[in-house]
Amino acid sequence: MADILHRVGIKSSVEETYNALTTCEGLAAWWTRDTQGEGTVGDPLRFRFGAAGFDMKVLELNAPSRVLWQVVDGPDEWIGTRVSWELAHEGEYAIVLFRHEGWKAPVEFMHHCSTKWAIFLMSLKSFVETGTGAPYPNDVKIDNWN
Repeated sequence: MADILHRVGIKSSVEETYNALTTCEGLAAWWTRDTQGEGTVGDPLRFRFGAAGFDMKVLELNAPSRVLWQVVDGPDEWIGTRVSWELAHEGEYAIVLFRHEGWKAPVEFMHHCSTKWAIFLMSLKSFVETGTGAPYPNDVKIDNWN
């Protein structure tokens, strides 16, 4: 199994960062504008990127320190993987430890997704710190997969 791991510091409270990860309004402001769902444990969140997208089942919400999703629909490589967000306070920063875990193999698409997660984590940082993120379709494009 292979995992995507990232760490980012956001000059903000852990609570404000947690809210950006657990509300449709917050998620749509930094990941993709086409975000749907309630965001409650057991319920799906739907993220669309044009014709493609992902459905995540919310497995855990431990305010304000942990969010855990499982991919239930999307590309084959994503099905069954988990996305987690660990949050901690460090000085003036909310530290986000991001993990997209359970990839069966480090295929080329995983390399693409790792870069895109980094781009979207910077969008999250910008949104929480300034109020303006760069969600899809306004994100940085890196190749023909977007």
